[in-house]
Amino acid sequence: MELILDSIAGPPAGSQSVEVVERKGLGHPDTICDALAEQISVALSRHYLDRFGCILHHNVDKILLCAGAAQPAFGGGEITEPVEIYLGGRATAGIPVDEIAVEASRAWLGAHLPALDVKLTPRLRPVSADLASLFARGQAAVPLANDTSCGAGFAPLTPLEKVVLAVERALNSGETKHAHPALGSDIKVMGVRLHSRIHLTIACAMVGRHLKSVQDYLEAKATAREVALDAARRATGLEVDAVVNAADHIESGEIFLTVTGTSAEAGDDGEVGRGNRASGLITPYRPMTMEAAAGKNPVSHVGKLYNLAAEAIASRVASDVTGVLEANCVLVSRIGRPIDDPQMAHIRVAPGVNSSGIHPIVQAELRRFPELQSALLAGSVKVF
Repeated sequence: MELILDSIAGPPAGSQSVEVVERKGLGHPDTICDALAEQISVALSRHYLDRFGCILHHNVDKILLCAGAAQPAFGGGEITEPVEIYLGGRATAGIPVDEIAVEASRAWLGAHLPALDVKLTPRLRPVSADLASLFARGQAAVPLANDTSCGAGFAPLTPLEKVVLAVERALNSGETKHAHPALGSDIKVMGVRLHSRIHLTIACAMVGRHLKSVQDYLEAKATAREVALDAARRATGLEVDAVVNAADHIESGEIFLTVTGTSAEAGDDGEVGRGNRASGLITPYRPMTMEAAAGKNPVSHVGKLYNLAAEAIASRVASDVTGVLEANCVLVSRIGRPIDDPQMAHIRVAPGVNSSGIHPIVQAELRRFPELQSALLAGSVKVF
C-alpha cells in the first residue's frame, strides 16, 4: 500500500463560506431501492453461511423502482397501479436466490411501507465465471478485491451535515409518526449554508387519509416545519430557516398529497446508488464516490468496504491525532489484490500534515474487515 499524507487546501468544510448537503429519507424511491438491495445481500449472505459455511459471491445492487399510479385525496385516495420493483444483480446458485430476494424485500416493505402496493420481479442472474473464481481464491486467506474502485470518507461532520441528518431522522422517527401520522416517510432535506445561516428546503409527502381538508394539510406542513426547526436548533447554534413543500400551489390544488406517504406510488422512480452515500448524506463539497455501497457483497467488494473503511479512518484521524481539525480519506483498490492492502491510501488533514499516528490508524482499520462484515450482517452498520 502506498500511503500518501497531504494537507486539505483551504479552511475546513464547516468554515467555508458556502456548503450544500442533502439527504433522502426512508420513503424516498432511491432510498427504498438501497434498502432492498442491502436487505437482499444480508439475506443471501446468511443463507450462504447456513448452506455452505461461507458467504458466496453476489452483488445485488441493480434494483430499479418504477412508480405506479395513484389518486390521492383528503380522507383517503387509492392506488390504481402498483409500484413495480425489479430486483437485478448477480448471485451464486445453490440456494433459492429469487425466492430469498423476494422474501427479504417483502419483509422490509411490510415493516416500513405496509400500505404500498408493490409488484416484485426478480432478475438475479448467475455470477460470471471469472469473478466467481476470483472470489473463491480469496476464501482461504484475505479476500481479494473483486473490483478496481475507490472509497471516500471524511470527518468530523460539519454543523450543516449534522442538521440535515437530524432533521430527516426527526421527521421520520417513530415518535413523530405516532404523533403526526399525516407526515409520510418520503422526506428529502436539502441544506444550504451561506456563511453562518442555514436554509433548509424540505419535501415531505403527506398522507391523505389523515387529512380532511386543505387547512389540515397546511397545519401538517407547519408541524413538519416545527419538528424540523426543533431538530435543527438542537443540532447547531447557527441561524436556521426552513421551507416545507416549496412547490405547493394551494390556489390550484397542487400539493404533495399521497395515498401511502411516498412519491413511489405515482410520482417518482428510484434506483440503487442515486441517493445517500455511505455517510448517509449527499455532500458535493466533500470527497465522495459514485459507488453504491448497498447490495454489494460484504466480503470483497471494495465499492462497499472501502467507503465504510474510509469513513472509519477519517473519523479516527480527526478524533485521535493531535491538532487535526478535519480529515479526508480516499482508498483505491486494484482488482485481485488483498482488500487489506489497497493500491493507495490518500489521507488529507487540516490545518496541515501531521503524520504522527496516522499510519497505525490506517493499518488497524484495514485489518477490521472481518468485524465490519459481521456488523453488516447484523444490520448495525448503515450504508446509505
